[in-house]
Amino acid sequence: MSRIDRWFTNWTRSVARRSSRRSFLAQLAAVVVGGSTLPLLPVARAQGNAKAPAPDEPDASKAAGDPGECDYWRHCAIDGFLCSCCGGTQKSCPPGTEMSPVTWIGTCHNPADGKDYIISYNDCCGKHVCGLCYCHRNEGDKPEYFAARSNDINWCFGTKSIVYNCSTAIVLGVATEK
Repeated sequence: MSRIDRWFTNWTRSVARRSSRRSFLAQLAAVVVGGSTLPLLPVARAQGNAKAPAPDEPDASKAAGDPGECDYWRHCAIDGFLCSCCGGTQKSCPPGTEMSPVTWIGTCHNPADGKDYIISYNDCCGKHVCGLCYCHRNEGDKPEYFAARSNDINWCFGTKSIVYNCSTAIVLGVATEK
């Protein structure tokens, strides 16, 4: 028998002496159940939604305010610097930054068409803080222990850098319930 075969035989016998079938099945079940919860994590959910086609935007021909201002209807739950003032747009990050796959959401009322829209606020990360057009609106904000509805957290998770630059306001769709 070769040295590798002897080592592998000794190792498997050692593992067999220290463990039982029940402990093996318990560990296997923990791995299977734990692995099945990975799609529930915010990062996995955000990456899955990134491939979906973008919903229809509100009618741009109706005046609804200036996207560069804090009182613009999409910014009802924003906390940060507007990407539209930092070299990006309402839907895209400035050059040199990347959009965080983890977001917070808000439901904002568009006065131009009278509809409520679900808005995803994505932080753009990777460069220094923009410092222009700071907005802090707390409509619907919850304390930080309910993180998915809080805008007071640095949402640069899942990016190469956790340095915050600015925030986008992306329309996800029309809200169907109040």
